[in-house]
Amino acid sequence: MGTLIVLIVFALFITAILTGGYNKEAIEKFKKSKAWDWLTTVDHKKIGIMYFISGFFFFLIGGIEAIFMRMQLIVPHNDLFVGDTFNQLLTMHGTTMIFLAAMPLLFGLMNAVIPLQIGARDVAFPFLNSLGFWLFTAGGLLLNLSWIFGGAPDAGWTSYTTLALNDYSPGPGIDYYVLGLQISGIGTLIGGLNFIVTVINMRAPGMTFLRMPMFTWTSFISSALILFAFPALTVGLLLLMFDRLFGANFFDHAMGGSSVIWEHLFWIFGHPEVYIVILPAFGIMSEVISTFSKKRLFGYTSMVFATVVIGFLGFMVWVHHMFTVGLGPWSNSVFAVATMTIAVPTGIKVFNWLFTMWGGQIRFKTAMLFAVGFIPTFVMGGMTGVMLALPPADFQYQDSYFVVAHFHYVLVGGTVMGIFAGAYYWWPKMFGKMLNETLGKIHFWTFLIGFHLTFFPQHFLGLFGMPRRVFTYQANVGLEQLNLLSTIGTIGMVIGTLAFIFNIVITFKKGTKAPADPWDGRTLEWSISSPAPEYNFAQLPLVRGYDAWFMEKQAGNKEMPAAEPLGSIHMPSPSFIPLLMSIGFFVAGFGFVARGDYSMGILGLIIVFIAMFMRSFDQDHGYHIEPHEIEEANKGVKA
Repeated sequence: MGTLIVLIVFALFITAILTGGYNKEAIEKFKKSKAWDWLTTVDHKKIGIMYFISGFFFFLIGGIEAIFMRMQLIVPHNDLFVGDTFNQLLTMHGTTMIFLAAMPLLFGLMNAVIPLQIGARDVAFPFLNSLGFWLFTAGGLLLNLSWIFGGAPDAGWTSYTTLALNDYSPGPGIDYYVLGLQISGIGTLIGGLNFIVTVINMRAPGMTFLRMPMFTWTSFISSALILFAFPALTVGLLLLMFDRLFGANFFDHAMGGSSVIWEHLFWIFGHPEVYIVILPAFGIMSEVISTFSKKRLFGYTSMVFATVVIGFLGFMVWVHHMFTVGLGPWSNSVFAVATMTIAVPTGIKVFNWLFTMWGGQIRFKTAMLFAVGFIPTFVMGGMTGVMLALPPADFQYQDSYFVVAHFHYVLVGGTVMGIFAGAYYWWPKMFGKMLNETLGKIHFWTFLIGFHLTFFPQHFLGLFGMPRRVFTYQANVGLEQLNLLSTIGTIGMVIGTLAFIFNIVITFKKGTKAPADPWDGRTLEWSISSPAPEYNFAQLPLVRGYDAWFMEKQAGNKEMPAAEPLGSIHMPSPSFIPLLMSIGFFVAGFGFVARGDYSMGILGLIIVFIAMFMRSFDQDHGYHIEPHEIEEANKGVKA
């Protein structure tokens, strides 16, 4: 009841603000403030920054949950976090890191960079871009508020229905999981669709598909995977919601349902999800390695086709997560071959990165260090993935710490190190200041050493028989020293992350102002000021080849040739409706968690429909930036 009252008061407060029910002078002052500007922005660069900040916030939360688990496992028979508490930590750590940290951090970089790389002034649908961010944020907050209101989900991040139905998880935790991920997933789906349309329709003149930078290509394929993979998860979550809230029996075996249906639906999404978060990291590696080797990316065309093949094969391997379910030898064999096949295009990328560095003038900036550290780390994760692709071997490895080590080498050693490389590489373009290189190198070395010390021993823990998802283990069976090493390793990752945070704080206080092209870059984003102006490009650039900006510099040009005369630029107006709609979904989610009385859930949906109605009749068609304003701004930048 207390939660209900808080939500009603909050909804009324927001309604009063939006309708001018308070002091109008104060409201007008607030609308001119920076806070209102960021809350209502539809600028892809600001939305990218908000995605990045939100994702990093959830990354810290997920990291704290992981530290608590390692503290519990530092010695056998520990009783620090046991039973249901440990299950909640485990579930929320995996869910937070996959859905609320890795994806928004990548979406932040994609939002900030892709329109600039293709020579566009914005994404295709600025309003939907804002809506996608706020829906993600609403879903993430709803999920994490489960710690305070009723208990966090406790059935594992995969939420298998043998554990997630009412009989086995009677509290509201799984309801938060189901509703939070549905709301967040709608935002992700909107974002993926937006990027697809942006890349197809908004490329600058001359920017053919085979002239697009690799980060744009990998993000484009990743967005296509989102478009086809997320509906499977959405359907599965919807069915689970009906089972839990309304007494349906889709997954209850005793009532004629099947828990294997959930596993299929989850992994039809779940394995493409791995490529959704690793492909953009591959793109970051390609940009960073090419730039800091001062060489064109080796085998660009083969990299493009390898990316497309990975996206295609990503939907043909999900059963390797289900080898022990009992689907039979034919099914297991087909998916084993498909799983091993996907290693081929991935291997192409690794060799192309190595050949790009071969003979290059390598500069070991922080971004390049993360890229170089990424390669052997990810290759180790890929090798253990091929081991897991063999059904007879998988029968031994499954549900052991060997699997935990494998996917952390892929997702942390791959995705997270890729994100850090991208953060150091594009930070000047996003914020206009240079991160400190000394602190950056401290971040890299402590994080890399800590990572390997944490997860490399876990391969042997798995081989020695330690099952995953357990909160204790026997003494004197050879597991103590490896668990101790694994926990000590987290200290290195904590120090590295703190160094990154300190670097950010120092940079904002007294960081060096970034020039337009601090790395001697090769792609279009480095041809404009740092940070990019509101309109990105005063005149759309004319692209005349791959690595368009580097090619123009080689020809002696100091700016990109223009594809149009300088003229009035149309810009979309900011809008509070995405925020209002997301609040509606948030209220609805909380309402449906409160079982028995769905009035609050219905109120939230009413808010959503009111916001949709307001959008339908919104007569604001944006504004224009005139040529004289652009010229004055450019004089200010040059001065």
